[in-house]
Formats: sequence, structure tokens, C-alpha cells
Amino acid sequence: MSASSSVPVLTIDGPSGSGKGTVSRRVAEHLGWHLLDSGALYRAVGYAASMADIDLSDGDAVTRCAHSARIRFRPSEDGSDTRVWVNGHDASDELRTETCGATASAVAAIPSVREALKAKQLAFRKRPGLVADGRDMGTVIFPDAPYKVFLTASAAERARRRYKQLKEKGLSVTISGLQREIEARDERDASRPVAPLRPAEGAMLVDSTGLSIDEVVASVIALVQADT
Repeated sequence: MSASSSVPVLTIDGPSGSGKGTVSRRVAEHLGWHLLDSGALYRAVGYAASMADIDLSDGDAVTRCAHSARIRFRPSEDGSDTRVWVNGHDASDELRTETCGATASAVAAIPSVREALKAKQLAFRKRPGLVADGRDMGTVIFPDAPYKVFLTASAAERARRRYKQLKEKGLSVTISGLQREIEARDERDASRPVAPLRPAEGAMLVDSTGLSIDEVVASVIALVQADT
């Protein structure tokens, strides 16, 4: 057994807008574990490819971009968030847009890109533990993780949450439009031939529709603490 394989991992997978990012961050803070936002990696590659005017249908070019992109995670000045720097630029705000999310979904469907980013993700597994947030953390990247969660919510609920976030930033969006985008992305992620979005074997299923963040966080923490 390698040293890294003895480090505990909690995987939190789920579709876009299920709340896994917020839940993962708060659980990691509570446990004092490291945090991996795998979705940010794919968004960063998509962003880097777009900035380089790379055609996303050119899998080889996107893969080269995945290998060469300089992606760094740094805490915000007040410590309340994590900023993502891509090739020397703080791209955090751009990475949160729906456009970048769609780009990330397209990039993630390229097998060679997923392979290129796998080593980067595995490197996050360090003591005392890791909370890994994504779509294939429990099925592909950390299949041996002792703790696995699949977090979801209805498309309508996820659209309402996203609408509130974007309106607070002054963006012009509609709930119906966001819901259509979410449903389309769900279909792409679930039907892609490589690492389709699905619950990992043995994962605890949590439907956050109608639940507060505090309630979801408490249930996930209880999963880990029940075994310690």
C-alpha cells in the first residue's frame, strides 16, 4: 500500500448546481482536510483553451493545453473563498459563468484530457485527509475512498439557486433558461462514454432539494465521524 492510499478521502460527486462546492468547502474546513475542486480544473482548461482560440473539437490541441496550462489555487484575501489562477490570470469569476461551465462539460468529454488531469487530482491526496468535489471522484479518481457521497437536487431547485447567484452579480438571466441549460448539461454528463455522471458504488445519496446547507453539511460530516 502506498503512503497516499492510506490517506482518507471523502468524495462528493453530483450534477451542476447541487451545492457540492459549498458543502465540500465547509466539510473540509470542519474536518481540517484538504479540498479538491475538480470541476475548477476542467473549467480552467476550458478557459485556457478559449483564451488561446483553440477549437474544442480538436481533442489533441485541447489535451496539449491541459498539459501546459498553469493552474493554481490560492485562498482569497479574506480567506472565505479559493481563487483560481490560470496562466497567471485570476480567472475565478470567469470560471463561474454558465458559458465556462458548458465549455468545461465539452472538455471533460475528451478522454485524453481526463487522463491528463488525473495525475493533478491524485496529487491532492495528502494528510490529514482530502475532500474531493466533482463528478467522477468516487467512480474513477478515488474509487478506494472510504467515504462517498452523491449529492443532487431537482433541476428546478438548482436553477433557482443559480438564478439567485447570478442576479446578485448583476447578470441578466432567467430561471427557465438556466433550467434548460442545467438539464442539457445533465444529459451530456450522464451520457458521455467516458466517466459518465453516476453515483459511486456504496455512495450515500443526498437529495438537497428543500434542505439547508447546514443540514446537508451535518449529514456528510456524520458519515465520516461515524467511522472515526
